[in-house]
Amino acid sequence: MNPTPPRERICLLTGGGYPYRRDALSGWCRTLVEGLRRFRFELLTVTDREPPPAPAYPLPLNVGSARAVAVGRDVRRPESRGENRAERRAAAERAKAAAALVCRGLIGEAENAGEIFADGLRRLADNPAVLPGLPLADALLDGWRTGHTADGELPLPRLSLRDARTAATLLRHALGALSVDVPECDLVHCVGGTTPLLSALAGRWRQDVPLLLTEARTPVARHKPHEERLSPAVRTVLRRFRGAVARTGYAEAGLIAPLSAYHHSWALRHGAQAAKLVQVPAGVDPSEYPGAPELKSDPAVVWAGSGGPDSGLSPLLAAFQQIASAVPGTVLHLVGVTATHEDYCAEQIERTGLGRAVRLHPLPADPRDRYTAGHVVAHVPGPADPPYRLIEAMMSGRAVVGVDVGPAAETLGDAGVLVQAGDPAELAMAVVELLRAPARRRALGEAARRRALTHFTNDRVVRVYGALYADLAAPPPPPAFELALAVPAPRSEPPVTLRWLVSERQDG
Repeated sequence: MNPTPPRERICLLTGGGYPYRRDALSGWCRTLVEGLRRFRFELLTVTDREPPPAPAYPLPLNVGSARAVAVGRDVRRPESRGENRAERRAAAERAKAAAALVCRGLIGEAENAGEIFADGLRRLADNPAVLPGLPLADALLDGWRTGHTADGELPLPRLSLRDARTAATLLRHALGALSVDVPECDLVHCVGGTTPLLSALAGRWRQDVPLLLTEARTPVARHKPHEERLSPAVRTVLRRFRGAVARTGYAEAGLIAPLSAYHHSWALRHGAQAAKLVQVPAGVDPSEYPGAPELKSDPAVVWAGSGGPDSGLSPLLAAFQQIASAVPGTVLHLVGVTATHEDYCAEQIERTGLGRAVRLHPLPADPRDRYTAGHVVAHVPGPADPPYRLIEAMMSGRAVVGVDVGPAAETLGDAGVLVQAGDPAELAMAVVELLRAPARRRALGEAARRRALTHFTNDRVVRVYGALYADLAAPPPPPAFELALAVPAPRSEPPVTLRWLVSERQDG
């Protein structure tokens, strides 16, 4: 009897999500882990917040370990006891050289700026002990003097010494993710933004393991709400840094799995090779969203999101003020507001004067309850939110009014109403129209569920990721020798990914 072959070990690396936080992206990761029992998962989440004390989800038997690591805000210089002066001088020179490469890659005018930046990152990943003494402020000032902008971009803003020191502190904190130890594995699967990607790159370089990159949230090179107070120069440094990390990830990844055509095109525009891209749309479990009939209650609108400053809450509340005025008695249910954002959410509601017309709900443990209270779902996502909530609403059989950002248009298709971004009045009119037209509302809800069942189920996600894991994590085939025979030797089968792509095209 042949022994049972060992299972490939997958390090699933996220940015503060699964299994420690319940949100849409964590639910997607859970589906992957529980659906691919033939693989062994080592779960690692890297965050700049205080890590939770325990997982929020029960861990299946194929999970070998689960660990949360907080990237400290203050990186302390390691003890140098036992080091002589020559060793300290050599470490300082290595830190100076790595800092120069990182900043030249961010700001310099060389055609191979991406390679220069990646070289700097790799040196830091190979020698993370130099991170506390990294002279980034000086390197930024040097790079700024000779830096340039691409055609069509605004000139570089003025960078003062204070700006350089602020940017250096923020970069040093971000680069701390390179020091995180990735568990031994056969494949690193990174799901998340800049912080987990830095740790994934470090694991790829130190262990020489393949990297699979899931584009769950488009790594938009933009500043975040809490960065509004920073100077234009500091925001420019952060924006370029995030873009450079994303391009390095594209270059190092063996395969990239964007969630949609929108994510796919974004990756192509930012340097990803077309041959590495395998588009895998998001999916949900139809049994968790059974399409319950509408409740006989006052008109109700549902919105699902974290409720934070970057979640789409503000334009939603602006639209709901007009909805409540046009259809008195309408209730807005905010579903899935996280504990960290409850106070912010309540403050925003109080400013609008909506009072009891808005109800806050933490994320329900049972997804069946998520959209049942509403007659219409308003999908107003944050700038970089993945489309999971939209698919959940569609699967629930509710009529959806979506804002045309990211992949919303291709996901919703003609099974809902799409409005332009930045126009609360248009959003309000579309919702009011559906609240007043129950027949059309129910027809759209049925169409949305049919579309979700056809294109966005999690069994397809699990099947495709199983093929991607098999392609990247499986050991290399033994060397083959082909002799010059009259009858050519048979060729081996194409890789699993290619077989999947071919079968998908034939099925379509």
